[in-house]
Amino acid sequence: MRHFTSVKDIGDLNQAVEVALDVKKNPFAYSHLGKNKTMVLIFFNSSLRTRLSTQKAAMNMGMNTMVLNVNEDGWQLESELGVVMDGDKPEHLREAIPVIGSYCDIIGVRAFAKFQNKEEDYSEKILNQFIEYAGVPVISMEGATRHPLQSYADLVTIEELKTKPRPKVVLTWAPHPKALPQAVANSFVEWMRETDFELVVTHPDGYELAPEFMGDVYVEYNQKKAFEGADFIYAKNWASYTNYGKILSNDLNWTVNTEKMALTNKAKFMHCLPVRRNVVVSDEVIESPESVVVQQAYNREVTAQAVIKMILESL
Repeated sequence: MRHFTSVKDIGDLNQAVEVALDVKKNPFAYSHLGKNKTMVLIFFNSSLRTRLSTQKAAMNMGMNTMVLNVNEDGWQLESELGVVMDGDKPEHLREAIPVIGSYCDIIGVRAFAKFQNKEEDYSEKILNQFIEYAGVPVISMEGATRHPLQSYADLVTIEELKTKPRPKVVLTWAPHPKALPQAVANSFVEWMRETDFELVVTHPDGYELAPEFMGDVYVEYNQKKAFEGADFIYAKNWASYTNYGKILSNDLNWTVNTEKMALTNKAKFMHCLPVRRNVVVSDEVIESPESVVVQQAYNREVTAQAVIKMILESL
């Protein structure tokens, strides 16, 4: 594997799960692969789990790590071509990226959707510039349209906890006071479509995801009906795709609560975190034995390490 930006890069999912579970059992068994190698983590946006889990994963692999928070630790970076750079951005990505690449063996990049231009966001301009100009492998630590490290961890979590070969997995939209990108939802649907799981997506009208991610996945607009018999409930907010970046609803009737969870097959509750309690999910649900958000978050380290291992083995 050269780069990791989507499920298409990971190969056979069953094998990918086995790699992750092996890493989880033996976190330091492959540290020789990263000896005398360096990973740089570039953050255009804030992070807690992604930063700590990916940095720890690289360290487990024996790598040196460096973290750069763009616009805080370095120069503001221009990404557009043809622009007259007489404003507040003194350096262009076209120069910065190959310089960063010369200092390391793998780059991780986190760059969210800006919600200013749908076509620009969905072209993954920043991530693709790193892939084109870095000269080293690039791992997406969340782009404008996908969060593959999160989805890989989600898959591993479901595989660890499922009680039948084909569980029913429900992705439910939840309210949020801010407009959030579609990246986690897009990516989760994309990864689940590669499995044999029964996937149902539920959301209010107007929150349909991009067709290239949804495919023929069933959308149930009645949230309670969607929850019936579910084995996993994954709650996540996203802003509208059709009315790009807009909040169309703050309806707290979509909050995941004990009444709705009672409709499920003792479903496990999942969320990528951070989560707004009593907006996205009630205290009772997220603190219940069925909540697996901490295990899910720990698996972020595991799957990041699996990805780094696969990339190092291909160098």
